[in-house]
Amino acid sequence: MEAELEAELQKLQAEVTDLEKQLQDQRRVMDFDFRGNLLHTLGVVCSQSAVPMERQMLALRLQEEVDELEEDLKRQTQMNGIRVVSCRRRREEESLEKKAVAERAGGSISAQRVCVSGVCSELSFQVEFKLSELKFGSRTKQTLSDLNIVMEESDLQSFSSFLSRVEESQDLLLFFRTLRTFCERCDERRRTFAHLQTEHPSIVSLPEGQRSEVMTLSLPQLPGCVLLVHWSVQVNKEGGVKSSVELLPKIPENALQLFQSSPVAGAAEAFHSLQRILGVEGALETVVMAMSHDQ
Repeated sequence: MEAELEAELQKLQAEVTDLEKQLQDQRRVMDFDFRGNLLHTLGVVCSQSAVPMERQMLALRLQEEVDELEEDLKRQTQMNGIRVVSCRRRREEESLEKKAVAERAGGSISAQRVCVSGVCSELSFQVEFKLSELKFGSRTKQTLSDLNIVMEESDLQSFSSFLSRVEESQDLLLFFRTLRTFCERCDERRRTFAHLQTEHPSIVSLPEGQRSEVMTLSLPQLPGCVLLVHWSVQVNKEGGVKSSVELLPKIPENALQLFQSSPVAGAAEAFHSLQRILGVEGALETVVMAMSHDQ
């Protein structure tokens, strides 16, 4: 019986120790994140000895600052199209070697692990990295390392080599810039396909929905004859984003035998010429309109 009680007591002591450690980590994160007026305000509001009137005024001021930050975040989201869903931070100990180097240089070093989840257009992402802060008096230098990026969508094959390069170079800005451009190109494709399908539902269909890379054009009076429009958005290792739109005719073999020469010869090149003159949307609109006149 005594052995069981002793084991239970040790278990409770271990839990208490773990909770105390978590509390210390949270306090360190707050010390790391909150500075200046914000830290002072939180200290006064949480203080038991603060004058009620002073506490109320500072609480109102704190609320104003929070509202301003929320408005700024909203503006940033509208400008860059990236919405942050969550941001988690936890204190992380630097190596003894780095601490010793910083101390010998007359400074100090601290670090935290940051995990940011967000959405750009309809693409979800999660970015995790280590943020180190080196202080020399009033000067502060921050460095980013251990970058890891996860894209939840499994069909983004063009992103794989690019993400590997970003993680290797620790270039987080390049990732967000490329992600935004990629999403803009995909949104352009989605809007164009949706518009054409809405205007010409009897001709245009999207086999995989509005986010599909493929749009099919067909006429009821010509069963089996289909024009496939393949609109891909590719990302290279350097972060360059390129759209490619191809027109691929699909005609049954028995129908091709009715013509002395191939009726689809040069169709792809003719479509490319239309793109150079009218742009992608104009070229697609022209092809669809030409088919609608044959109905």
